[in-house]
Amino acid sequence: MDCIFCKIVEGTIPSKKVFENEQVVAFHDIQPAAPVHILIIPKKHMASMNDVQEGDWALLGEVQRAAQTIAREQGVAESGYRLVNNCGKDAGQVVFHLHYHLLGGENLGPLLA
Repeated sequence: MDCIFCKIVEGTIPSKKVFENEQVVAFHDIQPAAPVHILIIPKKHMASMNDVQEGDWALLGEVQRAAQTIAREQGVAESGYRLVNNCGKDAGQVVFHLHYHLLGGENLGPLLA
């Protein structure tokens, strides 16, 4: 499989990690769209939200729990942050490994212009 996020999980591509446990890893986005821009991914490869199966829902709960922890650690929990999952190319998904963007550190404004 030629998935850049799977390579980050296995350690063959470096990343600036901010969180890691048995099921989830999070790291700084290399093209940040906000002062705080962290990517949160399950270590298990799933191409998108459409590939989540019945046994994966607890894993997605772990991703949400990681987001809460990371927001606190990054200092944006109180001021506010956005957690975004793009599903499919028309939604802007570029890397086809399920992931969430945690964005914060400034007033992000409306979701769509």
